[in-house]
Amino acid sequence: MWLTWRAAIQRALYGEGGFYLRERPSGHFRTSVSASPAFAEAVLALLREVDAELGRPGELDLVDVGAGEGVLVGHVLGMAGDELRARLRVTAVDLSPRPESLPGEIGWSARIPSGIRGLVIANEWLDNVPVDVAEQTADGPRLVMVHTGTGEERLGDEPPEADQAWLKRWWPLSCVGSRAEIGRTRDAAWAAVLNRLDRGRAVAIDYAHPVDNRPRRGTLTGYRDGAVVSPIPDGTCDITAHVALDACAEAGRRAGAISTELSTQRAALRALGITGARPPLDLAGADPSGYLRALARASEEGELIDPAGLGGFGWLCQRR
Repeated sequence: MWLTWRAAIQRALYGEGGFYLRERPSGHFRTSVSASPAFAEAVLALLREVDAELGRPGELDLVDVGAGEGVLVGHVLGMAGDELRARLRVTAVDLSPRPESLPGEIGWSARIPSGIRGLVIANEWLDNVPVDVAEQTADGPRLVMVHTGTGEERLGDEPPEADQAWLKRWWPLSCVGSRAEIGRTRDAAWAAVLNRLDRGRAVAIDYAHPVDNRPRRGTLTGYRDGAVVSPIPDGTCDITAHVALDACAEAGRRAGAISTELSTQRAALRALGITGARPPLDLAGADPSGYLRALARASEEGELIDPAGLGGFGWLCQRR
């Protein structure tokens, strides 16, 4: 069956028997959440900042969009302490079935709730929002069609006018053969998050690239069982593409964001106390076990802020 990439990804990931309705992410790729509990500690620190900004309300929301197995919110809830935990209203948003091991006080929903007052985290969610792919020809951009069973491609019609306008602003195709992933669907998805946030912050964390350095051939990639594979949209693998977070930021501003910060995970986590600093050597003599624990912790933090790895992820933080 020949479809546009957006339709093919939607069908492969979220259609009947789709990848994300059938599989758990931890079996296929490594994220910051699975790399170290330090990531959850940083999210908790961010949540405490939001709590203070809102005047420590009687009820504080924590919403995890694209929650997977609910590991992040489970860790944050476990670390929160009695006083904050008593005020937290935690919602994990995902299309997959609720994990049986999830604590009962964590809500599970297929939809982002409205009226959020607190913190929304979308960690590696936008990269799985389906996108169309365009390729520049001598006659202008054309949508790329894909065979859902083989991954074979061919060129189709011109993109709709709204997509062409997005390309002109956010991903100009200057030479024949260059490609772009049309991020208008991601912009709309992020704007929907901001529209559901009454007060607080929304944070998107993802593979990203800026408008002045888009990859010439795009970033469409498949993952299966921890390995990179061809992105064949047959439902057997995850299909992902990096995110134009700068375009999402503009969509968030139009949706009511009053401030915007675009940074890297390295910068954001270091500001939240995740530094990767090694313990002093004299601790090895005074407390060998403590030294080894601290060294392991430093290694985990180092992975989270490595600029060539997870630390290179983009962080988009917007307030309402």
